[in-house]
Amino acid sequence: MTTPTDTSRSAEHSPFYAHIARLRYIKRWGLMRNAEEEDVAQHSWEVAVLAHALAVISRDVFQQPVDPNAVAARALFHDATEAITGDLPTPVKYSPAMRHATANLEGEVCREMVSLLPAALQPSMSAVMDHAHWPAHEAALVKTADRLAAWLKCQAELRFGNPEFAQAEQQIRRKLDEHMTPELRYFLDTFAPAFALTLDSLMQGE
Repeated sequence: MTTPTDTSRSAEHSPFYAHIARLRYIKRWGLMRNAEEEDVAQHSWEVAVLAHALAVISRDVFQQPVDPNAVAARALFHDATEAITGDLPTPVKYSPAMRHATANLEGEVCREMVSLLPAALQPSMSAVMDHAHWPAHEAALVKTADRLAAWLKCQAELRFGNPEFAQAEQQIRRKLDEHMTPELRYFLDTFAPAFALTLDSLMQGE
């Protein structure tokens, strides 16, 4: 009988989470001059927070049957394969010539990473990491959160006086508008304006 102090089941070593930890070393927006660098671990956390917020709004404001915790977990791992591939810049990742190849690469790397886990953990983590296994509504919330995080990053860069992100900000905002949802509209109206405030203004409740 296994007891809480029995370590016999943990003798199998896995590098999976060591790979995940290295997301902090992978820079985003690699083709652009950044006023403030952003890494993939930081981005993943922000997307998870935003996706959770959108899911809570979806459930509690618009009465949709969605689990915010499941959405947040999927968002947290949405770029996990970049621990192996690095961050592919948008002009490369979404170019007509590369779109299909990139999708296939991400799928293969996802399966390879999941295979690094102990067998007992693979089904649960595959469901979290493999985009093909995500319910449609949850996938849409994560995609919206990903775009929203990118737009907020562009907005921040522009506030830092960096015009490098001006065109990206416009392009991403158009995408948000094209794929506007009730959850996103609610977030933009309720929470987005505060991102432009200084700490003093936030503390004063302006």
